[in-house]
Amino acid sequence: MEKQKWYNNIVKVRNIVQTIFSLFLLYAGWQFYRFVRYFETGGKTEFVTRPEAVDGFLPISALLALKQLLVAKVFDPLHPAALVIFLTIILISFLFKKGFCSWLCPVGTISEWLGKLGEKLFGRTFELPKVVDWLLMIPKYLILGFFVKVILIDMPIMSVMGFLQSPYNLIADVKMLHFFLDLSSFAIKVLIFLAVASILIKNFWCRYLCPYGALLGVVSLVSPIKVTRNEETCINCGSCTKVCPNQIEVHNQERISSPECNACLNCISNCSQEDETLKLSIYNKLKVSTMTYPVLLLGVFLLMITIAKLTGYWESGITKEMYQQFIPKAEYFNH
Repeated sequence: MEKQKWYNNIVKVRNIVQTIFSLFLLYAGWQFYRFVRYFETGGKTEFVTRPEAVDGFLPISALLALKQLLVAKVFDPLHPAALVIFLTIILISFLFKKGFCSWLCPVGTISEWLGKLGEKLFGRTFELPKVVDWLLMIPKYLILGFFVKVILIDMPIMSVMGFLQSPYNLIADVKMLHFFLDLSSFAIKVLIFLAVASILIKNFWCRYLCPYGALLGVVSLVSPIKVTRNEETCINCGSCTKVCPNQIEVHNQERISSPECNACLNCISNCSQEDETLKLSIYNKLKVSTMTYPVLLLGVFLLMITIAKLTGYWESGITKEMYQQFIPKAEYFNH
């Protein structure tokens, strides 16, 4: 009973964090829409400050900015928050596994909620045969490899800098907004497919298609924090494996090193044993409690953003005059 109560508390904490973060992003999206409308209407609507958080939805721009930083030692002044958020998420994945995916990522949150809807509708979600499951996981790594090769390896630095300073990248966030506000019939069909697939198969997008998650999974392999299992006290009841959203056979492993582990803590919280048979530990030595983990994860996330703000690497260098010039002509800019 105590264990179940503890499990429910952890689930509630994570759900609260997911909900608050999702609501914040919805608010940021609404503010950004108002910001864009001010320029589209020629100043007839109220002007609001652009929320820099929308840069978090520009991962390609961030990857280009990362190459510019590594090669030319220049921190992108146009969308600095994009690079800050990208580097912060990478850091979190190194320190705390793929915790960003299960605690903060809005797409991961939606995917998880759709999976819960599937459980309510059908009493369960479905698992694909192992061979099919493994084959379907390949595309996200291929997509990740494509972007790494094209941008970080093949693309000349002058081309990178040229793209980052181009009108298209300058208003890439505006183009993204227009994409979601005016979805094509094909895009709608794709979103419907992904939604239905996520209802039937838990974490469908994250498991099979998300290149961002693939990158974080690769980084998480070298994370010092892992879920560890005490083989001597484990009774092999399989409760941990049953609640794992990523189909990891937790009850058969001593240390969970899978790139699919997103540190949701379900396995630890649902363990029937009271003697820390399952726990989070640093290099299998120092225990990290399940309540301390989200505090550390959120603390690092907020700390990095705070440092960026204090050091001038958060606010965009794009002026109001530049937005005034380019936003009304957004439809004419293509990459």
